[in-house]
Amino acid sequence: MVSKRFALLVILRVTLLMLSMTALAFIFAKTELFFNQIILLSIIVIQIAELIRFITFTNRELAKLLLAIRYSDFSISFKGKKHGKSFQELQNAFVEIIEAFKKVSVEKEAQFKFLKVIVDNINVGIIAIKEEHQIELMNKSAQQLLSIPAPNYWKQFVQFSPDFAREFSEMEDNERKLIELNIKEEKLQISAHVTRLKILNYRYSIITFQNIKSEIEQKEIEAWHKLIRILTHEIMNSVTPITSLTETMRMMLQQDETKEKKAQELSEEDLDDFRFSLETIQRRSEGLLHFVEDYRKLTRVKNLDQEQVEATELLENMAQLMTPELQKEQITLELRLKNSFKLFIDRKLIEQVLINLITNAKHALKTTEKPLITISAYSRESEKVIEITDNGTGIDESKIDQIFIPFFSTKENGSGIGLSLSKQIMKKHRGDLTVKSEKDKGASFRMSFKG
Repeated sequence: MVSKRFALLVILRVTLLMLSMTALAFIFAKTELFFNQIILLSIIVIQIAELIRFITFTNRELAKLLLAIRYSDFSISFKGKKHGKSFQELQNAFVEIIEAFKKVSVEKEAQFKFLKVIVDNINVGIIAIKEEHQIELMNKSAQQLLSIPAPNYWKQFVQFSPDFAREFSEMEDNERKLIELNIKEEKLQISAHVTRLKILNYRYSIITFQNIKSEIEQKEIEAWHKLIRILTHEIMNSVTPITSLTETMRMMLQQDETKEKKAQELSEEDLDDFRFSLETIQRRSEGLLHFVEDYRKLTRVKNLDQEQVEATELLENMAQLMTPELQKEQITLELRLKNSFKLFIDRKLIEQVLINLITNAKHALKTTEKPLITISAYSRESEKVIEITDNGTGIDESKIDQIFIPFFSTKENGSGIGLSLSKQIMKKHRGDLTVKSEKDKGASFRMSFKG
């Protein structure tokens, strides 16, 4: 409707202009009508100006609308302007558009303020860095944890907190790291996570971090209590018989409470008892020494000597190494290699972990019919996985949370360091060792590597 009315008015103006120009041409040669020519020429100029103004009005209004949207200036109004019915609907449409954008802008501003309140009140520090130089966001928790003001640029942040900035620069995308910081003579244990992403052709780095010192201290206390209980148990098991035998031998050398036996007074039976007691003391002492040596092994995992290793080749070599020993127990070893991938690892240490896990699986299959150990390798999302599964008796639910504790063992003669050492090796590789088990359905140990 608007376009039809607009076209009609344009045609009317063009028709009047043509009539005026025809009249001017008709009287142009008549000198006695000179003033009429001037008047008619002025009318034509006015008609042309009016036609131009009429045609360009829509463009001007549309330009105003677009500029208002471009600069978010929604104070502009299209109401109350009298330009005829042909533009009334257009002006109303412009007014509706401005009101819609204004509503969206208000809602957006409200959402931004709402999210800012949430971000400022969560107990996690958040820093967002644009293009590695401009700080877009730093919430109150981040300022309080680091005891610094909110800078606008990364260079300023580096001056305020150089240690944290250095640790951040060494972190890779999607990496978690435990950072120790000294803030105002207080030692903090900061758990930090970095995410890097690209939005609208700009690179952003988002750091989230929090102080977990109290949680770590609580876990350390619990770990020490568990370790002390196990150490006490193992040491008492060795020291108690030694103390008892020593007391027995001392009593055998006494005739009564005040007098001791002479060497020639000892019978052959007494000497046999002495030999037995000394041999027992020696065995228990050696057992205690082995226990201490195992503890030293657990606390002295060497630095990694890493190299690129093909997972398929690593596991095939491991199967070739372990198969003869497993065949003696009539255990089948099966490889399931879904896809090949490379691991950046210390080969000797990872082989040690695999040997520990396969050996544990072998012990779990002693009473199982058709015993089977399966080694799988696959990659998923952001990790690569090696999984060792058996169809044995499984791990008791009450013990599954303790199997990685040093010196805890489900085997009668186990040292209790194999799984602890294996988990420590995996942690050094920035990976993890986890277990799933159901009673009488076997156990599955999963070695996961990042990337």
